[in-house]
Amino acid sequence: MLLLSIKIYRTFCVRKAYCLFFFGLLCSSAFAQNVATISSKPLSSKEFMWAYKKSHNGNSASDYNELLTYLNLYINFKLKVLDAREMGLDKSDTYQEEIKTYEGALEVHKKVINSNKEHDYLLNEYREGVLMFNVSEQKIWNKAQEDEQAIDDYYKKNKQNYNKPLSEVRGEVIADYQQKLEDNWLNSLKEKYPVKINENELRKLIKL
Repeated sequence: MLLLSIKIYRTFCVRKAYCLFFFGLLCSSAFAQNVATISSKPLSSKEFMWAYKKSHNGNSASDYNELLTYLNLYINFKLKVLDAREMGLDKSDTYQEEIKTYEGALEVHKKVINSNKEHDYLLNEYREGVLMFNVSEQKIWNKAQEDEQAIDDYYKKNKQNYNKPLSEVRGEVIADYQQKLEDNWLNSLKEKYPVKINENELRKLIKL
């Protein structure tokens, strides 16, 4: 009985080790297809390259640094979308109606592009783009336009950068203040949603 128990235990251990090894290979393979993870959520290489080529007239990247720069911008976009969802902006009736209207228009377009994947990417891009716009409006643009005291305080702290009265450089000051708000916002988002870039996968995407 003892020998039988030992054999069963050894068989179990071997199977467990094999399963763990196989699962590890699957996870490694899955990660290899992702160019980054944002708060443990994968960003697929296919989606990223679709977005990259769409913004570069269909051209692929021939330089790693160029691709990395765009990836960081795309990650910032995704972080803002995550924040918008956390705030519940995707649940608003106005947002839902806008997306529904776009979906209807895209169904007609789908017959032209004849591609389910293209359709999915376009729809997701629009959904996230609207969320990014809405959350940016609340977190940055409205604050910079409406908070007169904050603008005045920012100007006084950085007056040496302008050398002109606020009335003459107001537009420039607001733009700089908006950038400060965005930088602070993104820094807080990166603390909240950890980002990990898969550099090996990113290098594989050059000229693809």
